[in-house]
Amino acid sequence: MRIPELLIPASSLEVLKIAVVFGADAVYIGGEAFGLRAKAKNFSLDEMREGVTFAHARGVRVYVTANILAHNDDLAGVRAYFEELKAVHMDALIISDPGVFMIAREVLPGVEIHISTQANNTNYGTYLFWKGMGAKRVVSARELSLEEIKEIRRHIPDDLEIETFVHGAMCISYSGRCLLSNYFTGRDANQGACTHPCRWKYAVVEETRPGEYFPVYENERGTYIFNSKDLCMIEHIPELIDSGIDSFKIEGRMKTALYVATVARTYRMAIDDCLKSPELYKEHLPWYMDQISNCTYRQFTTGFFFGKPGGETQIYDSSTYVKEYTYLGIVGAANEQGLYMVEQRNKFSVGETIEVMKPNGENREVIVRRIVNEDGADQVSAPHPRQKLWIDLGVPLDTYDILRRKEDDEQ
Repeated sequence: MRIPELLIPASSLEVLKIAVVFGADAVYIGGEAFGLRAKAKNFSLDEMREGVTFAHARGVRVYVTANILAHNDDLAGVRAYFEELKAVHMDALIISDPGVFMIAREVLPGVEIHISTQANNTNYGTYLFWKGMGAKRVVSARELSLEEIKEIRRHIPDDLEIETFVHGAMCISYSGRCLLSNYFTGRDANQGACTHPCRWKYAVVEETRPGEYFPVYENERGTYIFNSKDLCMIEHIPELIDSGIDSFKIEGRMKTALYVATVARTYRMAIDDCLKSPELYKEHLPWYMDQISNCTYRQFTTGFFFGKPGGETQIYDSSTYVKEYTYLGIVGAANEQGLYMVEQRNKFSVGETIEVMKPNGENREVIVRRIVNEDGADQVSAPHPRQKLWIDLGVPLDTYDILRRKEDDEQ
């Protein structure tokens, strides 16, 4: 039996540290160029180096994305960028373009190369091709079922790794190769600038009646015809392990630290429980399901894993997220007065009940007793985003604990 790696996304250095502390075996990040999340905060070279040092000190690997579909004008920049990455000491590059792959092999010969899902990896022949080219790992296309993944595993060498998305947003386009964003806005999804037109609301106009718009109905509930539910396989960890997947990948390089902490912690505990005992996993399954819904999501689906999805995997009445908790901040070090540093993310107030979320699975309700600003003055609330504050919650805290607030209504 293969012991699966839990691979978590990070949009920033802060989120990388949260991913590591909350259970990642590996983290994938993007630099300031040549990745498919141009709108993410992404990492400077200095931040990459700091992130890799932090992760490696805790036994966690770091992969850097360079998975654009490159044009001629990109290639010289790719070569220069890979030269700069020599100083980062990451564990692998994630690449989809064969030209970029060849440059990586030349400039960074000692670095593992993982083939991105953008390369449409749908059969074992493709896996064997990339193995022959020198790839260490291939990320499966999201359109594959578990049975197809099992068949790939049977036809490829044991040392060629399979990585598979098991949680997060789903793209309506085949293996993420979307043309809608480029067509509508001039921003190319395959160059990292997707505007997510799959979440927009659509109507139809007949050419002889301009200005008369008719809503697009697939059923009575609405018009979001491209708007997929989010993938969630937390209920199927045994089947994923049995399929021979080496790395369970979480989508979300645009997500907050709260999202990353919630998903990383839940999948970490589910995987560990399942490896210890299938009965223990089944016993704790209701807890996993409750916890995984504590971050923003668009309802859940199992995607293509158990066959081609039907209309029930789309959301027709809304493109908004379900939001059960609000992210308030990350706990830092304590000062001489026993107050803890926090960089605020959303407003909270003295006297309010909030939760402390810990990596070990504990969620502890506390009351905010005191808020002090950087000048040493007490405040009744923390209304300013990213303000650095000192707080007293009446309990001992640990660095990297997450602060959050339970919301009464879905937003």
